[in-house]
Amino acid sequence: MQPTTAPNNKPGTRLRRWARIIHRDLSYFFAGVVIIYAVSGIVLNHKRDFNSDYSIRRSEVQLPGTFPQSQEVDSQTAREMLRAVDPDARYAKHYASGEDRIKIFVAGGSILEVELQSGKAVYEKLTRRPIISSMNRLHYNPNRWWTRFSDVFAVSLLLITLTGLVMVPGRNGLKGRGGIELAAGIAIPILFLLLL
Repeated sequence: MQPTTAPNNKPGTRLRRWARIIHRDLSYFFAGVVIIYAVSGIVLNHKRDFNSDYSIRRSEVQLPGTFPQSQEVDSQTAREMLRAVDPDARYAKHYASGEDRIKIFVAGGSILEVELQSGKAVYEKLTRRPIISSMNRLHYNPNRWWTRFSDVFAVSLLLITLTGLVMVPGRNGLKGRGGIELAAGIAIPILFLLLL
């Protein structure tokens, strides 16, 4: 009588059991990073449609004071103009934009453009989007340590994918529906490469 191998001790069963463990634990550990790269990847794909790092609010205002200005605008006058529109803004520099206009630049990227004849001004205020801009920064690998962590993450994604391929046996696995879905997923980027 030949000894029989218990079902749970078959090589395929052991492989699938370890695949599930690795797949599960790596998925839990890297779930936050997957979300960061997914969200930032979507918004960076659409950076032509909107600014994902900053929100831009445009407002038209009438500056107080006497206009038209009879003398050249110096930095002190430019600061006063800026303070009238946004008391918290930090002046960076200004320059003449044509004969009767000046542009005042604010630390952080905002711009105040003033018509010196009328005192009418347009203020474009940039406000950083705190969460999405931070995700974008991580997406671009801001330093060496994050790059190394991203390399570990990339290798882990390969392991998550490979373990996912062997986790399910039978008709729902690679020999059945899973194989069809795998082939379709590989075919799509190949078609894009051929057609673009």
